[in-house]
Amino acid sequence: METIALTIDGKKIICPAETSILEAAEQNGIKIPKLCYHPDLKPFGACRMCLVEDEKTGRLMASCVTPATPDMVIQTATERIIRHRRNIARLMIAEHPESCIVCSKGNRCQLRWVAAQLGVGETDLYHMPNYKPFEEANPFIIRDLSKCILCGKCIRADHELVVVGAIDYNLRGFGSRPATAHELGLEQSNCTFCGTCVSMCPTGALSAKNSRYVGTPERETVSICGFCSVGCRLAMGATGEHIVDVNPAQLPESVNGATLCVRGHFAHDFLNSPQRLVSPMGRKEDELVPMAWDDALRLITERLIEIKNENGPQSIAFLGSSKCTNEENYLFQKIARAMIGTNNIDNGGYIFGQSLMKVLDEKTDGGYRLNRLADLEKAEVILVLGADPNHSVPVVSYYLKKAAQKGIPLIVVDPRKTELAAFASVWLTVKPQSDLELINGLAALLHEDKAYDSSFIDQYTEGFSLFRYGLSSLDMDRISRLTNLETAAINKTAKLIKRKKIAIVVGHGIIQQKYALHTLGAILNLALMTGSLGSPGTGIFFLARENNQLGATDMGTAPDLLPGRQPIDDDTARKKWEQNWKTSISPDPGLNMARLIEAAEKGNLKALYIMGENPLRALPESDRVKKALENLELLVVQDILNSETAQIADVVLPGAPLSEKQGSVTNLEGRIQSFLPVVTPPGKARPDWEILDLLAAGLSKSEPYGSLEKIRAEIRKLVPMYASLNDQNQGWLKPISDKAIFKDPGAEGLISFYPVVSTEDERADNDFPLTAIIGSLRFHLGSGTRTQASDRIQEFDLAGQLEVSPQVGASLDLKDDDIVIVTSKFGSVTRGTRIEKGLGANHIFVPTGFNGNEAMNLLALSDITKPGSPGWKTIRVKIKKA
Repeated sequence: METIALTIDGKKIICPAETSILEAAEQNGIKIPKLCYHPDLKPFGACRMCLVEDEKTGRLMASCVTPATPDMVIQTATERIIRHRRNIARLMIAEHPESCIVCSKGNRCQLRWVAAQLGVGETDLYHMPNYKPFEEANPFIIRDLSKCILCGKCIRADHELVVVGAIDYNLRGFGSRPATAHELGLEQSNCTFCGTCVSMCPTGALSAKNSRYVGTPERETVSICGFCSVGCRLAMGATGEHIVDVNPAQLPESVNGATLCVRGHFAHDFLNSPQRLVSPMGRKEDELVPMAWDDALRLITERLIEIKNENGPQSIAFLGSSKCTNEENYLFQKIARAMIGTNNIDNGGYIFGQSLMKVLDEKTDGGYRLNRLADLEKAEVILVLGADPNHSVPVVSYYLKKAAQKGIPLIVVDPRKTELAAFASVWLTVKPQSDLELINGLAALLHEDKAYDSSFIDQYTEGFSLFRYGLSSLDMDRISRLTNLETAAINKTAKLIKRKKIAIVVGHGIIQQKYALHTLGAILNLALMTGSLGSPGTGIFFLARENNQLGATDMGTAPDLLPGRQPIDDDTARKKWEQNWKTSISPDPGLNMARLIEAAEKGNLKALYIMGENPLRALPESDRVKKALENLELLVVQDILNSETAQIADVVLPGAPLSEKQGSVTNLEGRIQSFLPVVTPPGKARPDWEILDLLAAGLSKSEPYGSLEKIRAEIRKLVPMYASLNDQNQGWLKPISDKAIFKDPGAEGLISFYPVVSTEDERADNDFPLTAIIGSLRFHLGSGTRTQASDRIQEFDLAGQLEVSPQVGASLDLKDDDIVIVTSKFGSVTRGTRIEKGLGANHIFVPTGFNGNEAMNLLALSDITKPGSPGWKTIRVKIKKA
């Protein structure tokens, strides 16, 4: 890297060439005031507050947009510079309203801070009030553009960081302002309400709408977002013991930088919901009444021991949480296995197909899991399969859109025209459930052109000859018919990825579908034959839905996996845990989430302990699930909200979200992030690990751990992939074999290709002629248990409208907002409609999370891990006007 030398304020500085003067100064501890500059944005030079003086020429220049050049001599705080800065501040304040006391930015206002540093209080200039209307039409953002200083941060963040383009400059001169096209409200634009503009705004021109608190919070603590698997770093502002403000922490090494999404920025108001559980409760005469902690834990302990003694340990099951911490999930599954003696343990990641990922874990020893999202911008080509990250994991979509803007080819495979399709080099409108055929077809075309990485295949894989033979049997005309894609489109895609290493982004549209296991195998095949594993900008990016979906499985909350994702039928692995836990563990896998409901129906399952999940809302066939849970002798629910499942429990224990406890979570990149509590839990609620620690002590008649560090020390010792787990901000998963880090592993560590499998022709169903695609919108995550408790999300008045293709709409003479009834073999949904041109002829889209998550009732409660399961992504339906 070429470097240059210059002098700033008498200090000799060495910096990379093309560094701006401002960056060079700040990298060396020299502070220069600024308002329009942000390290994540392109320099703009609007405010001129960062003026510096070239000592040789006497020229004043904006340091943020002026490159440092060799032998420059720069002064940053001469009398002349200070005079200019003060005049700029005076002019800004002259146009600024005198409302600091009631302004929501309060002491965080950067204009106020800079003015104070310059000694500018009241201006002696004539006040030039620039009145603009106060806008608060939506529940998320308040716009008071009379406070706007035209720094452009909001516009640049919108275009450069989240890549939406909802706002831009409008008008000129005194009337200039950031606005949407045609001056429409934000809610009528393509704004996603990510709130990035709010956190970027240096004044009170943009602020979060907050009915609970106005002004500067008493304190601010860095935490982790608990909504999706990206694991965004948050700066959570608290007053008293209430969280009143949330912004991106803007840490340089964080996954989200200066961005968030609507859930992360605004939906955390659910923490102050009246639905919060604040005391243990027990059922008395068919009513839940408060009880003391000691009594609740004693009751649970006694009943679990009684049921175990009477019916055996297999009559008890534990449902862990894809939302709780690593430490809590580890302790939870240890209670199940070591103290109760059952492998009947799973977590909410089952709903999103987490258990099917074992095909990749087993073949690569987890080598596919370490992938930094920032490396997507280094990819040669990106293939997005069954994913709509704009809604499910929005920060991932920011990376993808920025990569596409840089010219990296982006291939989007989805039956719906998602927002990402607008950035795609190729959008393949594949028929639902046919992704397997498409991937096999692409592999066959690459093989036919000999466009595969022979060196990678020879060094790291085995079984390529058999794989080639399987590809040779494929019929491209049949693949074209099954995928509903023209052969030319498939050929074009193959040429686009030819001799390139691929970043493959996989969403729950793949994981929840009928052929998920085989499709994942085909994805692995494509990655192996193109050498697309083990280097930056390549690999399989699995977009897990829940915030700790991956960590929960790592900790062993799975019926067939021990901590560290070690198979329970592996004698060597199992004996290690038996020795450390001083117990015996059955080699037989336990019941997964769907099977434990079936076992409860039959009366074989007597007790179920649920931590941080709401199966009554999240699973298909809610009436069936409710009857099964009511059939139990004991149902314990440990949660933060009075959910549908908590309301039918025998004992309810109030836990705590991430912001109210200490712990760690593992994001989709393989990043292990630790955090501290921002506030204490309300009422008598406790951190979940403390509850489990007391329960474990009662069951085992031993001393509790007593501290989180003791649990972490045990995890570090027994789960090598978590060797970096500590109290610091973050660590990374540690690969556990040479195969996982793509060193030359030798014959015993080669990755085998997955067999080439083809799908069956779909049979016509005249009774249910349409295909419903089940998916989510950005305002609700999964079942919507937490987001439905958010006042802001609810106030936005989302209707959860069904998207209907123009062909379906024409056949029923439908218009937007018409009410229809959608019916499958298993249930029905009544919603309003919206005609959507980006849908296939016989398709409709049903958003989850609305109306008690009734969309799941269209599906069957089947075991998605079994071959032949229809999956939970699509279902055949019929539709009629209400």
